[in-house]
Amino acid sequence: MKTRFSALSIPLVAALVAGCGAMQSAAEPPILDGTAWVLSSIPGWALVSGAPVTLRFEEGRALGSDGCNRYSVGYTAVGPAVSIPAPAASTRMACPPGVMKQAEAFVAALTGASSYRIEGGQLQLMSADGKLRATLVAQPQALAGTRWRATAINNGKGAVASLVDGSTVTMTFAADGRASGSSGCNDFTARYEASGSRLRVRSPAPTNRSCAGERLMEQERQFLKALEAVTTMRVEGDRLELRDVRGALMASLVREG
Repeated sequence: MKTRFSALSIPLVAALVAGCGAMQSAAEPPILDGTAWVLSSIPGWALVSGAPVTLRFEEGRALGSDGCNRYSVGYTAVGPAVSIPAPAASTRMACPPGVMKQAEAFVAALTGASSYRIEGGQLQLMSADGKLRATLVAQPQALAGTRWRATAINNGKGAVASLVDGSTVTMTFAADGRASGSSGCNDFTARYEASGSRLRVRSPAPTNRSCAGERLMEQERQFLKALEAVTTMRVEGDRLELRDVRGALMASLVREG
């Protein structure tokens, strides 16, 4: 016995198949790579103020700051399942006891996660038995409308140095593509182009005030030169890192306001 399909049946079947495909796609969890997060809670733990914990997924790696040290480790995610082993790479700074304990609690939550879900701008990490391990909120990466203060600047000699005592270097990103601030001695203006993690700062131009002290003038030259070399940026918590094409740190800044 042969089954016959009318001309109207074929589009109907195709529509049903397409609809099922759309439903399956809608049910798939979001891809983690390219997302950035800030810790908002760990069950039973009161977070330490001033020690933001960050997590970003980038090219198959989970990396960020545990509030004290930076970490980086490969991860795998298949459907809602995720596996993040203990970080193989980490700095070894000593921090206050409360911050260190918080870092340990976060790493335990991270490495104990077996699945995840993203709802309402939050990333929830869960254990194998479905218990919530940690909740993180999405980290905005947009620069427009933000203001920063530099804490370290590349000195052009292969090192990143802290600022001259008593000096302040700032940078504000306007929504119209203009950047401005204080280079420690003079004010400056520039154009910037930002797309995702890509950032270019075009021709920073300082005013012509004469400043007291060669160290201050040299710091200003280093900062403006560093800005011209920037190709990528990374926002993590209240910190902004500016790097060149080789990945070298050009400037580290903290959010103001």
